[in-house]
Amino acid sequence: MNKEPAVYIMANKKNGTIYVGVTSDLIARVYQHKNLKTPGFTSRYACKSLVYYEQHEDMMEAIVREKQLKAGSRKKKIALIELMNPDWKDLYDTL
Repeated sequence: MNKEPAVYIMANKKNGTIYVGVTSDLIARVYQHKNLKTPGFTSRYACKSLVYYEQHEDMMEAIVREKQLKAGSRKKKIALIELMNPDWKDLYDTL
């Protein structure tokens, strides 16, 4: 799965603060969030749990999807998470 463009959602708890991001290396990026390696939103709000992700064929496609998700409502993001991951489990170990 390494080096495949992906859109992902991190959360600090079920129905808590959520963050939508895009990356070309999901495992490495989530590791950075979990270990607070980069200052910013996810560090500030302790969004350390990978609750949703989707892989894409190319980076441009992933960026378009990330913008679409970020522009959508919180309600839509939560519905998307709960469709794939109803218990909001941390999916990092499944990568």
